[in-house]
Amino acid sequence: MLKYGEQDLVNRILSFKYDPLSFVYFAFPWGRSGTPLAHWKRPRQWQIDELALIRDHFTQSKRDEDKVPPVYYCSISSGRGTGKTAFLAMLNYWMMSCWWGGTGICTANTELQLKTRTMAELGKWHAMAINSHWFVKSTLSLQPASWFSKLLLEQRQISSDLYGVTGQPWSEENPDAFAGAHSTHAMLLSIDEASGVADTIWRIGEGFFTDLAGMRLWVNISNGRRKEGRFFECFHRDKAFWHTRIIDSRTVEGLDYAVYDRIIEEYGEDSDVARVEVYGLFPLSDVDQFIPQSLIADAMARTVPEDLGAPLLMGVDVARFGENESVIRYRQGNNGRFKSLRFRNLTTTQLANKIATEIDRKAPDGVFVDAVGVGAGVVDYLRLLGYSVVAVNAGTMPDNREKYYNKRAEMWDKMRKWLETAMLPAEHSADVTMLTSALTAPTYDFDDNKSRLRLESKRKMRARGVTHLDDGDALSHTFYMEVARPEWGDEDNPNLKSAITEYDEFNHV
Repeated sequence: MLKYGEQDLVNRILSFKYDPLSFVYFAFPWGRSGTPLAHWKRPRQWQIDELALIRDHFTQSKRDEDKVPPVYYCSISSGRGTGKTAFLAMLNYWMMSCWWGGTGICTANTELQLKTRTMAELGKWHAMAINSHWFVKSTLSLQPASWFSKLLLEQRQISSDLYGVTGQPWSEENPDAFAGAHSTHAMLLSIDEASGVADTIWRIGEGFFTDLAGMRLWVNISNGRRKEGRFFECFHRDKAFWHTRIIDSRTVEGLDYAVYDRIIEEYGEDSDVARVEVYGLFPLSDVDQFIPQSLIADAMARTVPEDLGAPLLMGVDVARFGENESVIRYRQGNNGRFKSLRFRNLTTTQLANKIATEIDRKAPDGVFVDAVGVGAGVVDYLRLLGYSVVAVNAGTMPDNREKYYNKRAEMWDKMRKWLETAMLPAEHSADVTMLTSALTAPTYDFDDNKSRLRLESKRKMRARGVTHLDDGDALSHTFYMEVARPEWGDEDNPNLKSAITEYDEFNHV
């Protein structure tokens, strides 16, 4: 049941045409029991501040009726969990409600993010709104309901052909598919996770604002994941053209600050992870690498005493036919200064025989073999030959389930910490180049539900043209589990014996 009659509702909402802050207070059920906002009396303070700045900008434009309202350009960089996507949803819903006939374009760094986060968040706020019956939400759009479109055309002569908010995916290979959005009523471009959107899309976005619409607003919001690109330049080279804000997650109300303290303690207060995920700053590395180039360079330049009593560990990454190479890499304590062995286009039995020969030659204290996909056959055949090997399935649950998304993230994080005191091959060779390329390739993020570290998937890495993934995974497999020093136990290492029982052939289905 509406508190206002329909005409009163229309009049009240249109009174907020230049005031998104008052609209947000009015339209949504702040503090109302039984709603998602039951425990929220108002928006977060930074959201209030930004909405007030937009209000002031357009209120001044309204006073200067003889002038064309200028575009309001806004870029916000923040740590994680601060309500960035909710802020974009509030703005888009304000535009739809108060600027009839306006056009909103939403995009994000990936189509999955756009569908499951950006546009899904808009759907959540639409469902709560006092005027939700005016609009119809689909996966990638918010459009006026048919009855509302009819009234707009009959009573206001406003066509609904361009009226709505559309989630628009983008492609760097076909950027023109993103072009063509215009409106003489209102134009709102919002880019979620803007740090990951290609520069060509930004250039096309500039063309959206050529029409002299009554309200033109461009808002970018993101973690500052890249020290390059147009989002980065909003805070640096192009700062004079943009209103900018940097938000430290620890200053935002309603969050679990212990999560951020843990990130700072784990990765260091000066680390890129803390800068991006907590402080809202940009990384010092060129990109959002999980392992920065500087860490690799230090390990290559470092020489540490060899601990010959440490277990010698062999890691094997198994290539699929036609994809890269199968790679063997070794680690002994802090010594990673071993040359790899590489194989291409071998059957599972051929590769298993190569590994068996290497086990006989080096007698490693632990052998860790990729057991996903065709790697399962390699593991099975080695065991048939009588070799004790540990099957590595990177997609399984980690030991620390609160901290890591999966076992792969856990292994790579242990490897990253190891690199802080370890030494890598120092000579310049193709082998070292491939190892360096593999170690610095993955990016990272944290899953939304549990704030667990998650590494970029191999599929995504290949999609952006990354090759030579196998060296990094081969070395990371040596961190699958702890292996006792040989002098601490008998010849049959109990750690390895227990680990072998963890292999489950059904994981390969």
